[in-house]
Amino acid sequence: MQSATRPAPSLLAAWLVTGIMSAILFSYLVFCLTQGNTAITPLPETDRVALRTAFYVIAIITFPITNLIRHIQLRLNQTMPLPKADYLSVAKSRYLLTVIVSLALISSIGSFGFAMFLMGDTLNNLYIFVGMSALGLFLYRPKDQEFDAIVSALAEKTLG
Repeated sequence: MQSATRPAPSLLAAWLVTGIMSAILFSYLVFCLTQGNTAITPLPETDRVALRTAFYVIAIITFPITNLIRHIQLRLNQTMPLPKADYLSVAKSRYLLTVIVSLALISSIGSFGFAMFLMGDTLNNLYIFVGMSALGLFLYRPKDQEFDAIVSALAEKTLG
């Protein structure tokens, strides 16, 4: 029986991807707080405001689009034909791809804040973008229930 504090071995790769994405967000903050002033190449204020507005619009749109893509991928994971009889390894690879796509889309929001900071924007916007990205990492983290639903559907196809 699995411990409630330790991820299931079948989701270890998905949790590793989540950890890497979190480390990237953390590295944005560390770099900007320690070395950021030396790397800034300021843009004119009007260009920065236009770019910041575009990034906010993209970030706001990214959340529902990521949710829709994840939902579609989860259903496809359950309904696509099995290329081989080993349904557990197929479920692991399909779910890992779903997690990678979801987290990559959401992590891009944090890079918007990093880019804006390097273009001369304030730390507040960096915090907002990285915070939104961290919220997305939490929302779209690997979940045992989703994986179990995929395994159950594939097992029923194989065995049933």
